[in-house]
Amino acid sequence: MNLDLHGKTALVTGGSRGIGRAIVERLLEAGAGVAFCGRDGESLSRTLDELRRRFAEETLKILARAADVRSEASVRELFEWIDLELGGPDILVNNAGVGVFRDVAALSPEEWSDVIETNLGGVYRCSHHAIPRMRARGGGWIINIGSLAGRNAFAGGAAYNASKFGLVGMSEAMMLDHRHEGIRVACILPGSVNTGFGHGQQADWKMAPEDVAEAVAAVLAMPERTLVSLVEMRPSRPPRR
Repeated sequence: MNLDLHGKTALVTGGSRGIGRAIVERLLEAGAGVAFCGRDGESLSRTLDELRRRFAEETLKILARAADVRSEASVRELFEWIDLELGGPDILVNNAGVGVFRDVAALSPEEWSDVIETNLGGVYRCSHHAIPRMRARGGGWIINIGSLAGRNAFAGGAAYNASKFGLVGMSEAMMLDHRHEGIRVACILPGSVNTGFGHGQQADWKMAPEDVAEAVAAVLAMPERTLVSLVEMRPSRPPRR
């Protein structure tokens, strides 16, 4: 996929591992300056060091900051930092997510809040701060990493399904609200990805994080006249049932 993002800046939430890290790497490969955030400071530092070594010969900005997308104050400070370091974002990838998989009776109020406030509230907060900045810059991209769990409910998925079903609806409404401002919004719904997320077993038949990153690149590579607003992804050969 031929994607040239030189002169563009991006923020990836949940960018230190798994799908988020693969997206960070793909955006850097395309020439963007990239900031990424997460809750785990140790993982952020390790990933930042590794990426700076890998892209040492490039003149790209690679930045990381601890941030909690559940917190309005934390997100506000994150975007103020990005303004100073990168001049504001052209691309926002809302990837931060958590999963707690229990039925409603077993799900604690704290677990419910953590899932909803991360997977859905975090997208709201980051987009809320990104959109005025993109508007001032003449446009931009918001790409939300959802899940096929936003289309298909499963036992034990009450909180996770609720967050991802909500994200699909929110993404479509955001797309309709801001498309005439040059702000394009897309939602990518991966199925099983080989990351171990949610205590899932890793397996060769699952998609790789890099596959999702390539879908992000494909969306960003579309000409300005075209908006890919929803992408469903699934393993091509899952185990037969």
